[in-house]
Amino acid sequence: MAVIRDYNKLASDILREVGGEKNINSFTRCATRLRLVLNETPAQAKAQVQKLPGVIAVVESGGQFQVVIGTHVADVFNALSAIIGEDNTGNTSKPKTRWLDAVIGTMSAVFAPIVYILAAAGILQGLLIVVALIDADVKTTGTFEILNFMSWTPFAFLPVFIAITAARHFKCNPFIAVLCCCALINPEWSAMAGRIANGESITFLLIPLAKTVYTSSVLPPLFLVWALSWLEKRVEKAIPDVVSALFTPLICFVIIVPLTLLIIGPVTTWAAMGIASGYNALFAAAPAVAAAVIGGVWQIIVIFGVHWGITPVIMANFDTQGYDSFQAYQTIAVIGQMAAVFGVFLKTRNRELKTTSMSAGITAIFGITEPAIYGVTLRFKKPFICGCIGGAVGAVVASLFGSLYYAYAALPGLFTLVNAISPDAPMSFIGELAGSATAIILTIVLVQFVGFDDPVAEETLTEEKEPAPVSAPVTTAAKTSLDLVSPLNGDVIALEEVADDAFAQKVLGDGIAIRPQSGQVVAPCDARVETLIDSHHAIGLSCDNGAELLIHVGLNTVNLQGQHFRPLVKEGDVVKAGTPLLEFDKEAIERAGYDLTTPVLVINSDEFTLTKHQSAGPVQQLMPLMTVS
Repeated sequence: MAVIRDYNKLASDILREVGGEKNINSFTRCATRLRLVLNETPAQAKAQVQKLPGVIAVVESGGQFQVVIGTHVADVFNALSAIIGEDNTGNTSKPKTRWLDAVIGTMSAVFAPIVYILAAAGILQGLLIVVALIDADVKTTGTFEILNFMSWTPFAFLPVFIAITAARHFKCNPFIAVLCCCALINPEWSAMAGRIANGESITFLLIPLAKTVYTSSVLPPLFLVWALSWLEKRVEKAIPDVVSALFTPLICFVIIVPLTLLIIGPVTTWAAMGIASGYNALFAAAPAVAAAVIGGVWQIIVIFGVHWGITPVIMANFDTQGYDSFQAYQTIAVIGQMAAVFGVFLKTRNRELKTTSMSAGITAIFGITEPAIYGVTLRFKKPFICGCIGGAVGAVVASLFGSLYYAYAALPGLFTLVNAISPDAPMSFIGELAGSATAIILTIVLVQFVGFDDPVAEETLTEEKEPAPVSAPVTTAAKTSLDLVSPLNGDVIALEEVADDAFAQKVLGDGIAIRPQSGQVVAPCDARVETLIDSHHAIGLSCDNGAELLIHVGLNTVNLQGQHFRPLVKEGDVVKAGTPLLEFDKEAIERAGYDLTTPVLVINSDEFTLTKHQSAGPVQQLMPLMTVS
């Protein structure tokens, strides 16, 4: 990125490339980005703006055209405001969103918070399958029965979990949502649906009811909450405030539940079953083709963030058949990408890449491949392709054995291979093992053979070619080295895992991220407060050794416009390590639907060497985090 100081020109150039003032619906900024809501995005706008001196990257997300500028974004924003005027700023509460973006965002928001709950239950199911194979008599014990019904609990009550997460996403009353979804899984309705299935006619206001049962369902409760969010707002406006607390839940309850039983439930269930039937038809006609497609394409689907959309199909298969082939192949696709990142670890001579790939590979063992994809394999392209090829071939091998999954795996990976075990299909597990082994071996061999552009560090080459200086003064390193402590209490994650490309791809600088457990940010070192923008969600610091730090609380929290944030310092203040910088209401921000993952970045990290003391796990304020030297 070229350095620029003429921010008026940069603002004018950006305005020209995005189609002029008339094409801007609104614009605002956060700590590093100029966020434009455009009426239409010109065909070459992203590429042309990306080329402008002073622009780090361009990200299109959530209906916004985001120009990543860095710490000088305020100067560009002010220049753009002077050109356009203040009337168009800040109106980003309802950005235009494509329907596909909306679907992807909804599925992610609904399932991401509960994925580990489902994963825990799935692992328990897998372990029970293994125990039952070892000793069939264990099924008759009370211990087995209790653990068994425990393992099915989150699936039986899945509509309730969806009610909670969907209510947060659609911004409606979660208690009304839970009430309505509980009605769907009430045993009385299940009994009535059974009577309908046996031929009895039951009507509601003379309209016949369908025999649909909603235990373990996905789409019916999701669309129920969507409809509830629309109805609730209108009911609240229509009735007096003095009785709203009582009559809003009542009116919504008596409208939404029958509406779901009559229309929403049958239609969405039919849609999910239809999609599942389409995949199952392909699987029945050509299992190897279905396997190759899922094994080879699944990780590409993960890149585009649409992987949550397949959940209703998988759940429909388990609900109607008691097994699913999709997850058997999906698991091998995940294992292929895991093998690719380990292949990079074995081949690279770059110490930092070795560390990154090992960390991402270990995470992939547990079925989480985003760090592997974004941090390593997709970054170098060829390893990603090798992983897809290995996944496709491995899945085909598994299909030849008739491998299936008999227990749901929320996070398919090595630890869920036991879900392919069934006493009635002994070759299923053997095939899954054979397919996984094929994917691992083939992928690693391909990575070693095909290779990639290994970023061998310059200092490594220098060490190999030249002797180290004899009299390097020890005091120099001491003066330029800076220890950073954690500014938050929480859990450390790799920057590559952050759900924002600009942070994950390190276009704003290297560092780590923390998922906070409390609402206070303290200074990670002695520094000067350089930037504290109006929305108060991010703070920029300059350190004595020249490092520029950015602590960005949450993702897209600029949209809160300062609500729930309270700064404790002002620009120009000189602070010591541990000095409180700002406070935020963690619960209120999360209730508003925002991800509070907080990147802690060294903006000019290309000028320093970062040593990260912790890349995962819990951390407390003032614990060592990184060394910048």
